[in-house]
Amino acid sequence: MTAELLEELKKITPEEENILAGRTEIEKEIYMSAEEDIVDARKLLEAGKLIQARTHTRFVYFPKHTHNYIEVIYMCAGSTRHIIDDADVVLQEGELLFLNQKAVQEIYPAGENDIAINFIILPEFFDYSLKMMGEEKNQLRDFVIDCLKGENVTSGYMHFKVADILPVQNLVENLIWSVKNRQPNRRSINQATMGLLFLQLMNHLDRMEMSAESGQQRIAIAVLDYIEEHYRDGGLSELAGQLHYDFYWLSKEIKKITGKTYTELLQEKRLNQAAYLLEHTAMSVADIAVAVGYDNISYFHRIFDKRYGMTPRRYRMR
Repeated sequence: MTAELLEELKKITPEEENILAGRTEIEKEIYMSAEEDIVDARKLLEAGKLIQARTHTRFVYFPKHTHNYIEVIYMCAGSTRHIIDDADVVLQEGELLFLNQKAVQEIYPAGENDIAINFIILPEFFDYSLKMMGEEKNQLRDFVIDCLKGENVTSGYMHFKVADILPVQNLVENLIWSVKNRQPNRRSINQATMGLLFLQLMNHLDRMEMSAESGQQRIAIAVLDYIEEHYRDGGLSELAGQLHYDFYWLSKEIKKITGKTYTELLQEKRLNQAAYLLEHTAMSVADIAVAVGYDNISYFHRIFDKRYGMTPRRYRMR
């Protein structure tokens, strides 16, 4: 992060001045409506906005609370300590913390040199970002987004330890600058930047930690990540060996977690890729079938027709 931007973020806010002058608790009226311990997006977002950035308030303890929005915290300098769903999480410089609306969080007081940016984001902000990430359907990306939105999983947070990943750092700094400087076309720029950020983070899922109770989500991400990389020839027995799980146990877990068998997930990925190649390349149907993992061209035609209700050739012509 540039020294100029960091110095700007270090400035003591009026809220922090009150704390340093003797206030011992957060000013709830800034964050919450009525007596509920829910931080309210309407208090922090300007009307019509989908995203807002504000520096994390230092020098004070934040008691347990939830949000009615998605929160993304980026540690610009120093560190902060969070208790999220009873898990102790220390966010270090350059790291990202994503919290969905189900997360219960408390935060210990930060020092003067502990500078964090909180992004307040409404879930619909990510819809456009996903479109900006490409037309090809991606099971892994969709699952991680669902984790973030809390739509079909219980994981409260995702902690990305990516301080040494330069593209991630550049994109986050661009997002901070854009949001805070209110530049023209900022909504489209911010949503596109978030889409690019997610593309980068998808390449570094080995750097991500999730809620302790989200073992099933970890398995699902590992399976979908494997399929994403090995859909042409990847087998469940190889995956089970890599994850050190029993083959039959893993097979049952995949079905329980995702509602689909490993073979169904693999076939879905292959057909998604085939549809993408039909739309965006001049490859022959036979070559596409082989490229996505099917040596039997007749079988490929049959399952493609079953999935899309038309032959591959008709799909391309459409």
